Amino acid sequence: MGRLFGTDGVRGIANSELTAELAFNLGAASVCALGIERERPVFLIGRDTRVSGDMLRDAISAGILSMGGDVINTGVLPTPAVAYLVRRYRADAGVVISASHNLFEYNGIKLFNSAGFKLDDAIEDGIERVIADRAANRAGASGRVVGAGLGRSTERAADALRDYVDFLKDSVDISLRGVKLVVDCANGAAKAAAEAVFGELGAELHMLGDKPDGLNINDGCGSTRPENMAKHVVECGADLGLAFDGDADRLIAADEKGRLMDGDRIMYICASMLKTCGVLKDNLVTATVMSNLGLKKALERIGCALQITAVGDRYVLERMLKTGSVLGGEQSGHIIFLERGTTGDGILAALQLIKAILRSEKKASESADLVTVYPQVLRNAVVKSGNRGRYAEDSAIRAEIARIEKFMAGDGRVLIRPSGTEPLVRVMIEGGDADAITRMADDLAEMIETKFG
Repeated sequence: MGRLFGTDGVRGIANSELTAELAFNLGAASVCALGIERERPVFLIGRDTRVSGDMLRDAISAGILSMGGDVINTGVLPTPAVAYLVRRYRADAGVVISASHNLFEYNGIKLFNSAGFKLDDAIEDGIERVIADRAANRAGASGRVVGAGLGRSTERAADALRDYVDFLKDSVDISLRGVKLVVDCANGAAKAAAEAVFGELGAELHMLGDKPDGLNINDGCGSTRPENMAKHVVECGADLGLAFDGDADRLIAADEKGRLMDGDRIMYICASMLKTCGVLKDNLVTATVMSNLGLKKALERIGCALQITAVGDRYVLERMLKTGSVLGGEQSGHIIFLERGTTGDGILAALQLIKAILRSEKKASESADLVTVYPQVLRNAVVKSGNRGRYAEDSAIRAEIARIEKFMAGDGRVLIRPSGTEPLVRVMIEGGDADAITRMADDLAEMIETKFG
């Protein structure tokens, strides 16, 4: 059995790669491997709007119940809501059924510990060992309980949503009266929470991507396709546009001119506010290798430092916990405000962004323009699943990378990394000449795809 967990849980095409049987086994193994001391551990389960969500939620619930764990089903909720509610409800673990920004045919299972943090590698490895052991010894090692020892399931959808909305509203001390927002919920989990939070704070809302049908999540909308949101900002004269992904842990914004604001610009604007308020610990911001060179330079101009991690919000969080950084995130829109949450939260980040813009007394475009973005081209090379890491061993590809880096002469960079969730190798080139880096990225991605696709 290959490794099940990627950089963000277990993910795959629902009912093909991610089956009900696998979900059941993950639930049962989690009860065994998490080291929970309570006799009847409690698992909090939420999901996004995908059609496969019911199947996988019921399957993982059955696995947990079969091992004597209890389940609280919250219904459709954002991923960060589950991370928060695990702590509020004093549950032993949280489960989110979601494939985040992927289209509806994909789904995933993310796990949180009792503190609301994603599981570390050692615990994930332990879950995988339990699954492997159970598969190798089906006859006598099921470990399932019977009779009164079986777990029980309860529903808490309405309370869970209200508790999360109240938490978000309490995270800021602002009124949004007079603020016009375009909000794209990606036909995913954000709809109810976002509409309640922004509406109750007084904003005038223009909602998009707010009619999920199980099949349209992330389909031409949300943080991976924010162009329509940006267009609506201009058409309705909004002050700001906000686009979330399917499970609402990402945010991409648009200023009043319809220009997109990625995670780098959002982090800069929020860092500037936190520094002014004296709460940006050590004037430190944490980001990944994908963040633009322009973010680093902009932060330096206001006396802040940028520390860099590998790609993935879990690695950003690990570094933040080690260094005490209170703000970190990814260019893709995962942004962590560690003093308020344990994972990326798109709605919380949106509230902090709005607060920062209001405090600055600038328009969103004026705040965004303080970051000069270097041209950056990202290309995906489609490869066979087993070939995602082989580019690093290929002498011709290494030579091409060296040639590009020599051409850039220190005024840019090349970053190649395998996707943690899809059969892709991501090629990113950053530099001053957009046309040149586009050609180089296209050629390098084609070279990798030809060799390993």
